[in-house]
Amino acid sequence: MPILYKPFQSVLEDKNKKKLFHPRVIYTGNVSTTQLAKEIAAYSSLSTGDVKNTIDNLVTVVAQHLQASESVTLDGFGTFRMVMKSNGKGVELPEKVSAAQASLTVRFLPNYTKNPDRTTATRSLVTGAKCVRFDLADTSVSGGGDSGKPGGGSDEGGEESPDPAS
Repeated sequence: MPILYKPFQSVLEDKNKKKLFHPRVIYTGNVSTTQLAKEIAAYSSLSTGDVKNTIDNLVTVVAQHLQASESVTLDGFGTFRMVMKSNGKGVELPEKVSAAQASLTVRFLPNYTKNPDRTTATRSLVTGAKCVRFDLADTSVSGGGDSGKPGGGSDEGGEESPDPAS
């Protein structure tokens, strides 16, 4: 099943005072840990319960390492790390800096390889992905998730419009 997207009009204006359109991913469902465990168990000699227990423990252990200021790399998957996002309230002296000036969030960078010229060759999880515009897609084929809605169509939590400042 391809990645579905739809046109999204930015709330930001470009230099010509026009609100431009950008693609935004449409999520057709959510796959739970239990569903992942069932699918992984089908590829292994482990039971669904064994796999679910392992995934649950992975989440616990990853959180412990992130909260100890360590990044966590899952080979072939990617790296998780904790970052602080400033709330914009800076201070003039380094002695006055405190954690209250920011919020914690977790960043994920998919695994990748580099070409000899240092350009990105592949990013796991996105390599080989096909994108299809939602209103032009054959939505009669169901994906792996369960959105609770016929034909999917939820775009909650979608990517924000491109930010020229980043």
